[in-house]
Amino acid sequence: MKKNSSGWVSRFLNIVERLGNALPHPATLFAGFAIFVILLSWFLSLFNLTVTHPGTGKDIAVVNLVSAEGLHRILTNMIGNFTGFAPLGTVLVSLLGIGIAEGTGLIGAALRLIVLKSPARLLTLVIVFAGVMSNTASEVGYVLLVPLSAIIFLAAGRHPLAGLAAAFAGVSGGYSANLLLGTIDPLLAGLSQEAARIISPEYTINPACNYYFMAVSTFLITFLGAWVTERVVEPRLGKYEGSEQPEEIKPLDSSEQRGLWFALVAAVLFTALILGGLIPKGGYLRNPETGEILKSPFMSGIVALLFLGAALVGIAYGIGARTVKSDADVMKGMAKSMETLGSYIVLVFFAAQFVAYFNWTNIGLVVAVKGADALRASGLGPIPLMIAFVCVSATINLVMGSASAKWAIMAPVFIPMFMLLGYSPEFTQAAYRVGDSITNIISPMMSYFALIVAFIQRYDSRAGIGTVVSTMLPYTVVFFIGWVLLLIVWILLDLPLGFGAGLFLTTN
Repeated sequence: MKKNSSGWVSRFLNIVERLGNALPHPATLFAGFAIFVILLSWFLSLFNLTVTHPGTGKDIAVVNLVSAEGLHRILTNMIGNFTGFAPLGTVLVSLLGIGIAEGTGLIGAALRLIVLKSPARLLTLVIVFAGVMSNTASEVGYVLLVPLSAIIFLAAGRHPLAGLAAAFAGVSGGYSANLLLGTIDPLLAGLSQEAARIISPEYTINPACNYYFMAVSTFLITFLGAWVTERVVEPRLGKYEGSEQPEEIKPLDSSEQRGLWFALVAAVLFTALILGGLIPKGGYLRNPETGEILKSPFMSGIVALLFLGAALVGIAYGIGARTVKSDADVMKGMAKSMETLGSYIVLVFFAAQFVAYFNWTNIGLVVAVKGADALRASGLGPIPLMIAFVCVSATINLVMGSASAKWAIMAPVFIPMFMLLGYSPEFTQAAYRVGDSITNIISPMMSYFALIVAFIQRYDSRAGIGTVVSTMLPYTVVFFIGWVLLLIVWILLDLPLGFGAGLFLTTN
């Protein structure tokens, strides 16, 4: 594929792409990091580095893993490190339920209905919103909604690349925002919990810890994405003069409509069951001893409820649409969702070893205490500190595409460091998600970037990476400004980030 090499933005991104492509596979990186931590533990132990644990007051030294005892610990805990890695089970269970909803055709039909039924004057808003919501099952957004939006814009007499850009901005630029919990929520929460326990061994983080902030972000990204599309991107593109002709967009057939009605009934019943366990004072989903919701089976079982809800609604759709004729069809959907996880499981194996070694050696705690002392001496408050962290996350995202891989590396360093400054792990995670999302749409390392280039080339055969970046860069700039301002408002008003999650650590 010939790439556009004109302009400084394109040349810069081409350099970034070459550097990123030169990096080893993420799993190889984690294997290398694990070995590096082992060797680093030996080196640092030579200097007898010690810090005072902020919780217990005890002196903590770096533990040397280059020893007989270290070797024994590595060998005997390798399997346990892997199977006990917090994000693994939550991602697998979540994807099983979403796989049913996707395999039966529910997610695809719902997206088509949302976009096709929207009024013409709200078309851009609806497409960006649908893009943001589709990242619950992100593959559907990239593979279905992005090309479909270009077709819809062309059929409406508008430039197809504007529709494609609007959808891509919602799916990828608004990746973390949503009104629903997706697989990314338990995945990041699991990594954050592992990192938080470097400081506080009993600290727990629930998958809905950023829900309030991300729910508000959904509407922010929707309006900002629509504004950029109609005020910046579409005027720049001008009138479409390509050879592609408008296609007929087929409405939902009777079986699909019936399936959606079945799914709606199932969703209402499932919601009623949940509310029935939460609203009454002695509800069956509340804490049986205290009656609380925050520390209850509901909060700790959110991933299970996500699986059950997606499975129930997906099966109901399949029965109504007749895409499910036997239990085998349901199992096929679940199996298909697992087929995409081969490389993820390999990555998790090495990431789990790295995280375990990092914790065993106490390097994370030593770095966190020393780093916190330096930041405390700098006098930076929460606003400039978190803006700087958003910028760091956004920059790293340009050369490393996987959100979970980046967070597995960054969380053990930044979460303990910020905890020692009084900021909650949930707050750090929210800032990371902002930075990780805003540069997705201009990062060649994003796994679907090449697919977006291919979609664009259907309407502009000369398009390349420079075309994508120049089209999407306004979204990145506006999303950065808007999201950071929202984060500042959140800090100034000291609003909760999600269920049971505040900005700052509470002391008893």
